[in-house]
Amino acid sequence: MQRVAAASTRRAFSSTPRPSAAAEIKKLGVIGAGQMGLGIALVAASKAKVPVLLIDNQQASIDKGLKFADKLLEKDVSKQRITQDDATAARQRLTSSTKMEDLSEVDFVIEAVPEIPDLKHSIFSQLATICSAHAILATNTSSISITKIAAATAKDPTDLSAASRVISTHFMNPVPIQKGVEIISGLQTSQDTIDTAVAFCEKMGKIASKSADSPGFLANRILMPYINEAVICLETGVGQKEDIDNIMKNGTNVPMGPLQLADFIGIDTCLAIMKVLYEETGDSKYRPAVLLRKMVDAGWLGKKSGKGFYDY
Repeated sequence: MQRVAAASTRRAFSSTPRPSAAAEIKKLGVIGAGQMGLGIALVAASKAKVPVLLIDNQQASIDKGLKFADKLLEKDVSKQRITQDDATAARQRLTSSTKMEDLSEVDFVIEAVPEIPDLKHSIFSQLATICSAHAILATNTSSISITKIAAATAKDPTDLSAASRVISTHFMNPVPIQKGVEIISGLQTSQDTIDTAVAFCEKMGKIASKSADSPGFLANRILMPYINEAVICLETGVGQKEDIDNIMKNGTNVPMGPLQLADFIGIDTCLAIMKVLYEETGDSKYRPAVLLRKMVDAGWLGKKSGKGFYDY
């Protein structure tokens, strides 16, 4: 009976139309100029061919991100994946700002900041007042509840004006290469928001998979326990790091082993997601490996810090 009631409630919220649904996404906003945010912005500018406003509270982060964008575009031109004209046009579509208020004219905004619930809740509370009444408010979260993020936009639980436009577009890393994107809807998310998010991600050249708002969603619910178990095998001496990675690469045909993949994702990100899975489900099978915690304490965060399971 509870499941039926929940499903009925979900359908009622999903049918809530947006005030003035945008027929087309004419401008995108991206919050966070790190690896994920920059990747999303660049792919949108290159593939979807829409103007993109990149927001970060640190000008140094924006400068670093745009410099990396230039390098990626140069590489694509040298590999003859795109023409120089294509690269120039894509780069011209990228603008930046340190002011959240500048997002007032975007039709779609994607938040890509660290996995800190309070930070995301604060951002979405601001977006609810800054952005136009038709704008889609998307998060790139890999583990935090979309329903809770959407609730941060509402003055009270019955206020769905902004909450119905909140969704997750969880892109895979690195964004310019990986085709997959998870579309996760919260309890409040409208069907129109889901349809618009799927259509825009497809315009970016991505293949969308829909997921329920459950801890870890699909990708990390499957991937992170796999990585965590590999770390446990290492810390308990079942195998050396090279053997662990090699057996998975050569035995299951994955492009990189779980420990190398953890380095590329970020050890701190892996730990944060495992904590969410463990705390949200209460299931001991999601307990983070002790070695993950120790590596984060040591500042060994993987490729981004120069040291993780491997040295970079």
